[in-house]
Amino acid sequence: MTPEIQLVKKLTERGLTLSLAESCTGGMVSRHVTAVAGSSAVFTGGIVCYADAVKRELLGVPQAVLDTQGAVSRDTAVLLADHVRALLRTDLAAAVTGIAGPDGGSVDKPVGLVYIAVVGPAARIVRRYVFSGNRECIRRQASATTLSMLLEQFVSGSH
Repeated sequence: MTPEIQLVKKLTERGLTLSLAESCTGGMVSRHVTAVAGSSAVFTGGIVCYADAVKRELLGVPQAVLDTQGAVSRDTAVLLADHVRALLRTDLAAAVTGIAGPDGGSVDKPVGLVYIAVVGPAARIVRRYVFSGNRECIRRQASATTLSMLLEQFVSGSH
C-alpha cells in the first residue's frame, strides 16, 4: 500500500481533514493525495505558493521573516503550514519549501535544501533535509518525505 493510500485511509478512519502548502514541489504532494479514490472526503485543498508574494499575501508569512530567514527556512515552513491549516480549516496541514535547483543554491542554502512542516492539534514537526540529485529527484524526495511525515503523525499515536 502506497504512503498516500495509507494516509487517506488513516485520515478517513479518524475523520480528519488535510490541507497543503507547497512551494518547491509545485503541487506534487497534492497530486499524490488526490490520486487516491476517496481523498475528497479528507483533502480540503492545497496552495502552490511558489512566489514570495503568495507566501506573504495569501498565507501570511511576514515580510520580515522572508527578509531575515528566507523563503526556504524553518520559520517559513511552519508559518505556511499554520496558515494553510487556518485558511482551509483543516485538522492537519503540511508545508514544503526548498531549493530544487539546478540554480538558486548558496553555501548556506545549497540546492536540495528543503524544510517540511507538519502541524495539527496535537503536534508540530519541522525538519530540515538536504536531498541530492537533479531537480526532479529533489522534488520527488521532498514529496515522499512530506507524505511520510504526515503518516508518522498516526504511527506516533498523536492522532
